[in-house]
Amino acid sequence: MDAKVSNRPKNDLEERTARFAKNVRAFVRKLPKSVIYIEDGRQVVRSSGSVGANYIEANESLSKKDFVMRAKICRKEAKESRYWLQMFENLPSELVGERDKLIQESTELLRIFSAMIAKF
Repeated sequence: MDAKVSNRPKNDLEERTARFAKNVRAFVRKLPKSVIYIEDGRQVVRSSGSVGANYIEANESLSKKDFVMRAKICRKEAKESRYWLQMFENLPSELVGERDKLIQESTELLRIFSAMIAKF
């Protein structure tokens, strides 16, 4: 059976949000195994994945109002991801730079979604 080929154009932001979620997961796997890191890790994994999942939903929205609502959810989830990443303190030195890059990416995603919302 032939695989279904999508006629949708390539979406760089969908790819970027997926890459962000994957990078967060890779980071969380490297964290020390303590209750705090495990619990905060679960939170950031959820919120980082929700950024991209909600953006996919936004792209499938039926109206501008629906798109804006979903873009606001994306922004909220990016902000939440940044919050949880900031909670990772006293990290082994080799993880600090990686955390900081993820915080920067979550901030950039937040700004992108804010700009999208402002256009509507």
